[in-house]
Amino acid sequence: MSAVKKTALVVCPGRGVYNAGELGYLETHHADKANLIAGFDQQRTALGQPLIADLDSREKFSRAQFTRGDNASGLIYSCSYADFLSIDRDQFDIVAVTGNSMGWYTALACGGALSGDDGFRTVNTMGTIMHDHSVGGQFVYPAMEEDWRDKPEVRQQLVDLVAAIDGLYVSIHFGGMLVFAGTDDALADAEKQLEPLQNRFPMRLPNHGAFHTPLMFGNSERGFEALPQNMFQQPERPMIDGRGKIWMPGASDLPDLHRYTFGAQVTETYDFTRCVQTGLKEFAPDCVIVLGPGNTLGGATAQAMLLCDWNGQSTKSEFLSQQATDPMMLAMGHSDQRSLVV
Repeated sequence: MSAVKKTALVVCPGRGVYNAGELGYLETHHADKANLIAGFDQQRTALGQPLIADLDSREKFSRAQFTRGDNASGLIYSCSYADFLSIDRDQFDIVAVTGNSMGWYTALACGGALSGDDGFRTVNTMGTIMHDHSVGGQFVYPAMEEDWRDKPEVRQQLVDLVAAIDGLYVSIHFGGMLVFAGTDDALADAEKQLEPLQNRFPMRLPNHGAFHTPLMFGNSERGFEALPQNMFQQPERPMIDGRGKIWMPGASDLPDLHRYTFGAQVTETYDFTRCVQTGLKEFAPDCVIVLGPGNTLGGATAQAMLLCDWNGQSTKSEFLSQQATDPMMLAMGHSDQRSLVV
C-alpha cells in the first residue's frame, strides 16, 4: 500500500529573491531541465536580452544587473517554475497555488492557467515593461515585534501615514511587514517620519518601482497591449490571487482572469497575507511549500500563518520549534527543507 500523500499549498516568490547566495541556482538544482530553460531563452534571444542560463552561470553577482526587472523577473520565474516541476508528486498533492506580487504570474503557470512558456512570456514582458517605464519605488517597514507578535497599533499608524502623504500607497501586505510604494518625494517624506528599526528599516528595495499602485496604470495598459487573453486557459488546480479570490478549475471566467492579471493586480494593493491565509483556511493543507530561489519569502509566509494562529501558534519561537520537529512550511530554497520536497 502506498503512503498517504501530504496536501500542500504552493507559494511562488516575487522579485528580490535571487541574490548573491542564489547564483548558480539553476545549474545546481535543475541541470536536468536545460531544455526547459533553453525554451525560455529562445524568447530572450528574440528580444536581444541576456540569456537566463548565462546570467545564472556568472562567476559574480551584480546587484545592478540581477535586480533589473528585465533580468530579475525571468530569472526568478525560471527557478521557481523549475522548482514546482521538481516537487515529488508521490509525496505531495498540491491543492492550491498562490504567490507574492510577480509570483502571481508564476502561480498562473503552476496552476495551469498559462503554459510554462506563456508564463515566462508574461513574466519577462511585464518585468521588461516595469524596467523600461519605471516610476517611483518601494520600501519595507515592520508591523510586528521581533518575536513576530503582531502590533495592530503600528499597522494603523502606517495606514494613517499613507492617508496623510500624497503619492504614498500600501503596495503589499507582507506578513509582518508592509511594503510601501509611491513617488520618490512621497517615499522620502514617509521615511523621515518613521522610526529607524533594527538598523535596516525602513528598507528601500533596489530597482523596484511603485508596484501595485495607481502609478502603474500606464504599465497596466502596456501589459494589456502585449499579452492577449487567448494565452489563458482553465486552470488545472485552484489559484489564489492578490485579493484572496480563488480561481477554480473549470469555473474560471477567463476574460475576468485576464483583466485582473494586467489590471487590478498591477494597480491595486497586493494582499499576500490574505493569499496565504485563504489557502490555509479554504484548503487546510498539511504543509505549505515555498518555491525558490532563496528563502526570503519564508519569513513573510510564516508570519501570515501566525497572524491567523494556524496550528495554534502565534510567536516565532513556537513556529521554529514546530519546524524543528514536524515542519509545516517547506522552503525549497533552504537545502535541508528542499530534500523533503523533491
